Amino acid sequence: MSIDLKGRLALVTGASRGIGYFTALELAKAGAHVIACARTVGGLEELDDAIKQAGGSATLVPFDLADMAAIDKLGGSIFERWGKLDILVANAGVLGTISPIGHVEAKVFEKVMTINVTATWRLIRSLEPLLLKSDAGRAVILSSSAAHKCKPFWGPYSASKAAVEALARTWAGETQRTALRITSLDPGATRTAMRAQAVPGEDPSTVQHPSEVAKAILSLVSPGFTETGKLFEMRKGRLLDYRLPD
Repeated sequence: MSIDLKGRLALVTGASRGIGYFTALELAKAGAHVIACARTVGGLEELDDAIKQAGGSATLVPFDLADMAAIDKLGGSIFERWGKLDILVANAGVLGTISPIGHVEAKVFEKVMTINVTATWRLIRSLEPLLLKSDAGRAVILSSSAAHKCKPFWGPYSASKAAVEALARTWAGETQRTALRITSLDPGATRTAMRAQAVPGEDPSTVQHPSEVAKAILSLVSPGFTETGKLFEMRKGRLLDYRLPD
């Protein structure tokens, strides 16, 4: 059964490539107007062309997630123009370096935490009032199996994704009595630039295309999806239950 998002407003970060690009496109194809955020203007323009070809519409917002003032301004701008937000897909993130913890440069660690964790919190802070104005607000926060595996040499990234999951679970507990539903998503191995950076010798054809993740996200943000505070694992196609407070 197809998912109808006509009349709904969706915001996607990291929308210029990879999972963010295909998620924005999938949401637009389903009828949502997409606010596409990313640093790369060229990638956003390519996305806009693809969305228009598919008969959809988008608003491009090029900015760096390290700019916290811009995130704050984003919420105000959306409120002034639309008055609410129906969907948030917090997808943007950085890997940092694969290195022993003691060898990670301070500036690298700080960048990973700024983009992956602090910016996610700032998005929640800026956009929650808008999502609560929706009759079926939905948020998907991108996580990773690294949050649980904590493999050697992946310290900063693993720590950042564990923190992001903690934010999502806490947020879900705080809003469970509202219409807002929040899901963490572990996409698994996906054919992205970040994956190529992390596993440079891998044949990209052996891992899933980001469009497959986008389809899963589409189902998680539909008004008919009513779970909250859970982790969806793409590899096994299952929701893992986190215990929310009574």
